[in-house]
Amino acid sequence: MRTGQRRDAEEPGPGAPPRSRLRGRLATAIGVFGELLITAGLVLALFVVYSLWWTNVLADREARAQGDGVRQTWAASGPGALDTRNGIGFLHVPAMGNGEVLVAEGTGSDRLNHGVAGYYTEPVRSAMPWDKQGNVTLAAHRDGHGAKFHNIHKLRRGDPIVFETRDTWYVYTVYATLPETSKYNVDVLDPIPEESGKTAPGRYLTLTTCTPVYTSLHRYVVWAELARTEKVDAARTPPKELRGA
Repeated sequence: MRTGQRRDAEEPGPGAPPRSRLRGRLATAIGVFGELLITAGLVLALFVVYSLWWTNVLADREARAQGDGVRQTWAASGPGALDTRNGIGFLHVPAMGNGEVLVAEGTGSDRLNHGVAGYYTEPVRSAMPWDKQGNVTLAAHRDGHGAKFHNIHKLRRGDPIVFETRDTWYVYTVYATLPETSKYNVDVLDPIPEESGKTAPGRYLTLTTCTPVYTSLHRYVVWAELARTEKVDAARTPPKELRGA
């Protein structure tokens, strides 16, 4: 078939029957719509890659730099009051397999997007691990921006959670979980977390994050209670719960 004949078959000219012209226009419209769908799909795929992978890369890089800074400060400060300017310590949760997580003040996106776990300052202020009683309440992203609590669902009753400060290891044991609750449920942050089954003051730790995965509709909560403390030695030898983890 010659070029001119092919063009006439694909793009009906002015002399073509109305039905042929309509089919040609419809085919052109479908082609354009298909190209738009492909473009939209590519844009969406790039957004997903950015949200779930690249933000993790950036956040992890920044968190490592911040963590190194905290450890350098600890090493240079010597004995004395705990320096909390850039972070109060590191969270170690073997069941989540996420290594060490720097813990710093605040739970807003300006804090959590940097790949750290933040302790609550509102609506209920967190206790500190070294307080004689209270609830250390922490939040971190489950997906994107470091996703430090991505595997929170793997935590089970009896699992250890270790909070490392400059001079002390605080070893907690998980005793209760709440797979889903309202994101407005602030009772889970109370000094005595009654929703976890506790009715008396103690030394508790609470982890919170978004759920289901890839959404922020609800909150997933894990509660732990202090089992013991260990002083940090010169070699910073971790407690037995972290050896080989």
